Amino acid sequence: MAQKYYVFSGLGADERVFKNLSFGEAEVEHIHWIPPLATETLAQYAQRIAQRITAPHPVLVGLSFGGMVAVEIAKILPVEKVILISSAKTRDELPPSYRFLGKLRLHKFLPYSLMKRANAFTYWLFGVDTSEDKALLKSILEETSTPFLRWAISAIIGWQNTKIPTNFVHYHGDNDHILPFRYIKNAQRVVGGGHSMVLSLGKI
Repeated sequence: MAQKYYVFSGLGADERVFKNLSFGEAEVEHIHWIPPLATETLAQYAQRIAQRITAPHPVLVGLSFGGMVAVEIAKILPVEKVILISSAKTRDELPPSYRFLGKLRLHKFLPYSLMKRANAFTYWLFGVDTSEDKALLKSILEETSTPFLRWAISAIIGWQNTKIPTNFVHYHGDNDHILPFRYIKNAQRVVGGGHSMVLSLGKI
């Protein structure tokens, strides 16, 4: 029987970002985000998402925010492996500036509506340069729920995890402007890869 892969996209994204990624012969199920509860942490949110994982000892694939959710699920369910792409394994891999924002609660004042608008800065931030990838990012940003975006950024900034998955593979670009490579430990370096390198990664 084929290995079951549960795939978690990034914040606001969906399975379209994995359109160029091959999972070989694996059985793949893309997990869609559910509405968060107002005050729940990332770990608590992951507990609710974990109820959708029904296959025994699956492989979890997580992109960006989805990788953090996958890490939390791996703490409560037995999994074969966790594959992370452009993500973080622990709170210590988040940029210090994120913790600074959280400490002063400045993230409460971020212009979330403006963050959903595609422009030259967001293309640079996410590392997309082709017209096709820009169009996809524009669509994803426009379709992202503002309340979900607001909650997720707060949850990421307040993430407290310090436990690294037992069996993991972490792919991370050294040109990632959202989760800079210099803060990431024990990852396979993808030279020139930006935060959206999954669009051209090929296979895992």
